[in-house]
Amino acid sequence: MTETARELAGSHVDGRWRTGGEVATSHNPARPDEPVGTYAVADHELVDEAVAAARAAQPAWRARTPAERGRILRRAAELIAQRREELADLMTREEGKTLPESRGEIGRAVDTLHYHATRAWAPSSTGYDSSIPGEEVRTVRVPVGVVAAIAPWNFPLLIPTWKVAPALVHGNAVVWKPASATPLMAVELQRALVEAGVPDGVCNLVLGGGRIGGGIAAHRDVDAITFTGSTGVGRTLERDAVAAGKRIQVELGGHNPAIVFDDADLDQTVEALVAGVTSGTGQKCTATRRVLAHRSVRDELAERIAKRFGGLRVGDGLAEGVNMGPLISHEARDEVLGEVRRAVERDGAEIVTGGGVPDDAGPGAFLEPTVLAVADQQPTVCREEVFGPVTSLLAFDDDDEALALANDTPFGLTGAAFTRSERRTRRVVEDLEAGMVNINTATTGSELHAPFGGMKGSSSLAPKEQGETARDFVTELKAVYHVPAD
Repeated sequence: MTETARELAGSHVDGRWRTGGEVATSHNPARPDEPVGTYAVADHELVDEAVAAARAAQPAWRARTPAERGRILRRAAELIAQRREELADLMTREEGKTLPESRGEIGRAVDTLHYHATRAWAPSSTGYDSSIPGEEVRTVRVPVGVVAAIAPWNFPLLIPTWKVAPALVHGNAVVWKPASATPLMAVELQRALVEAGVPDGVCNLVLGGGRIGGGIAAHRDVDAITFTGSTGVGRTLERDAVAAGKRIQVELGGHNPAIVFDDADLDQTVEALVAGVTSGTGQKCTATRRVLAHRSVRDELAERIAKRFGGLRVGDGLAEGVNMGPLISHEARDEVLGEVRRAVERDGAEIVTGGGVPDDAGPGAFLEPTVLAVADQQPTVCREEVFGPVTSLLAFDDDDEALALANDTPFGLTGAAFTRSERRTRRVVEDLEAGMVNINTATTGSELHAPFGGMKGSSSLAPKEQGETARDFVTELKAVYHVPAD
C-alpha cells in the first residue's frame, strides 16, 4: 500500500486539504475485504466554499499568460510520470483494472496534460478581411469562468485529466468531483496539480456521492458543466443546466456495434473483439456490445471467439499474467450476471462462451468474458448498456441489413467494421450513426489529440472532448470589429 493511500484523504478547497466530517472507505474490488484507504466525504457547505473560491480565484488565473498556465500543466505531467509505478499500483487496487492497463492509463494522462499544455501556444485569434476600408475583423476567445467537472470511476485519472486540463489552460477555474468508487486516484491528480503550482482556489477537488455532484452542477455560480457517466443522471443534469442557461457537455452510454463482413480478416477481427469486449473488464462506454457477423462467417467467428476468450485469465489485476480484472463491485457484477441470465432464460439467447463466475479467480467481483448468440436485437442486452465484459452475436445477410442493425439503437458513440473492401469502408464511414468509426480495429480505440464524442443519445450537442475541440467548450468566442482611431 502506498504512503499516500494510508493517509486519510480529503477534498482540496481554496488551497487546503479538508478531512473533517463523515469518513468512508475505498475497497479493492479484487479483494473486497481489503481497504485501499479512507477519505472524508464533503457536504454542501464545502461545495459552496469550493465554488466561491473558484469564482474569486478565476480573474487572476485568467490574467496569467497562457504560457504560464501551460508550464504548470507540463510540470504536473512530469510529477505524475515520476510516480508511474506507485500510481499504477494504487489504480489497480482501487478500480480493479490490470496493472498494464493502469500503467497505460497513467501514460495517457501524462500525454494529455502535455498536449493541453502545448495548446497554450496555439493561435487564439483569427483574422478576416473586412468590407469596410481600414477596419480590422478578428475573433478572440475568453474563458467561460467556473467549470464543474464530474468524472466516472472507470478511467479515474484519464477522464478527469481531459476535463480539467483544457479548462485550466484556457483560463478557467474548476470545481471537480470524481466518482465515489475511486476517490484516492482523484486525490493524487489534485496533489500533482497543486505541487505543480496551480494557485489556491483555481482547481478545487470535492469528494462525495451523486448528491454532491448534483449540488456542484446546480450551483448558481457555475458557468459550465462537463459530465461523463450514466445516461439518466446526464440527461437530468443537461435538462437542469439548459433551464438555468448554463452550457453543458455530457458523455453518456454506448451500445457499440462491430460489423464483421464476409471478406474480413478473422485473425485481425478476433483480436480487435477481444480488446473491444474485455479491456477494462468491459466497463467502457466504447466497449463492443454487439457483434454483427455475416451469416457465412458467423459460426467460424463464434468458434474463434470462444477459443480466444476461453484462454483469457481472469483475476486480481496485480497478479502476473492476468488478462482481465474484476468489475468495480459485487453489486455491479451481480447486475451484469442478472442481465445475462435474463437473456438466456427469458429471451432465448445461447451462451457461446462464459456466462458465469470463474471457479478459481478468488473472492473478488469477477466474471467470465461472455458472448451470447441471439436471433434478433430484442433482448435487453442488445438494447441497453450492460456495463461488463458481455457482447451479443447476431447474423446478417447483406450490407443493408448490417447497417440497419448497427444503427438500430438510441446510442451513437462508436462502432467498428471489419472488411477488405474500400467501397464498404466508405459506406460505413458515411452511414454508421456514430461519432467515432473504426475500420479493422477495436471500438475502444481513440487518440487524445482527436475529438472524442458520439451522436444521438450518447452525447450532448456541445463541442466534443479531447483534441482541439476541447477548447471550444471551455471558451467563449467573440468577433471583434476594430476601426483604428485617428
